[in-house]
Amino acid sequence: MPRREFRDGVRAILGLTPAAFAFGASFAVLARAAGVGGVAATVMSATTFAGSAQVATVSILGTGGGLAAAVVAALLLNARYGAISVSVAPGFRGSLLRRLVESQLIVDESWAVSVQPDGRVERGVLLGAGATLWIFWTTGTVAGAVAGEAIGDPNRLGLDGAFPALFLALLAPQLRSRRAVAAAAIGAAIAFALIPFTPAGVPIVAATAGCLVGWRR
Repeated sequence: MPRREFRDGVRAILGLTPAAFAFGASFAVLARAAGVGGVAATVMSATTFAGSAQVATVSILGTGGGLAAAVVAALLLNARYGAISVSVAPGFRGSLLRRLVESQLIVDESWAVSVQPDGRVERGVLLGAGATLWIFWTTGTVAGAVAGEAIGDPNRLGLDGAFPALFLALLAPQLRSRRAVAAAAIGAAIAFALIPFTPAGVPIVAATAGCLVGWRR
């Protein structure tokens, strides 16, 4: 892997690092509000490295949903990485372990800055961008965990209400087409319909599945 490509990836993603750090910190504080400790939140950020899936997981656990519902929601939200991984796979070489480690750095942003007009992905750029984001995301989570310890019980500050706000912040940039808006509307309708009748966590899982179905159509 040429070092120049790696440096290009770092430079290309630097503008997003403050947001990655802030989002990581916010996730840790919100995770604490949901009853997830700072160490667990940090390990989750370091190994999962997927903001929307992590927020969905702690949201479901925080509202009394089961682990199975949290895992299903996370898998559904990360389903898009299947297609991304297929496009990236030809550029990944070496042992299975090496490819597994490097694939951990595949996120929307690192893929976006590394994909070329012909569909080819520059592996070095992707790894440079992904590694940089991972560092800021994880250190942001650590900072948020430390801040959460200083704050004490986040629920007394009303941070439990920040979960919906954070979901909307993640959703808004994706609503760039009628199909995306329709998929979001389907998900919202499903969630509101199920809330009075189903256990905590089920509405989020069903809404996520509904969004995916609506998007595919």
